[in-house]
Amino acid sequence: MSYAADPDCLFCKLVRGEVPADVVHATDATFAFRDVQPQAPTHVLVVPRRHVPDVASLVAEAPQEAVALFAAAAEVARQEGLAAADGGYRMVANTGPAAQQSVFHAHVHVLGGRPMTWPPG
Repeated sequence: MSYAADPDCLFCKLVRGEVPADVVHATDATFAFRDVQPQAPTHVLVVPRRHVPDVASLVAEAPQEAVALFAAAAEVARQEGLAAADGGYRMVANTGPAAQQSVFHAHVHVLGGRPMTWPPG
């Protein structure tokens, strides 16, 4: 299934530059920006430039783009000084409303800069 760009999707608007963002990393396939309601000292969202509703759909439709998404997230963590040697970080991909996904455009949260407890909540 191929998904069309969603003119009402907040993340699509950020990718297109219609809504300002604090961009920390960008590639041809991905776009990363600081969360406006951070849950950790470092909280960056990494999204595919193409609209897909969630990470599971991205994996099913375009596994190479899922790899690019996670590679970009790892690069963001490195850029932000969150490598494992520096204490590490957490990557989270909420999929569906029961998992608290609130923007239905695939994305990964990169969280770090404080201890991450388990279970997460």
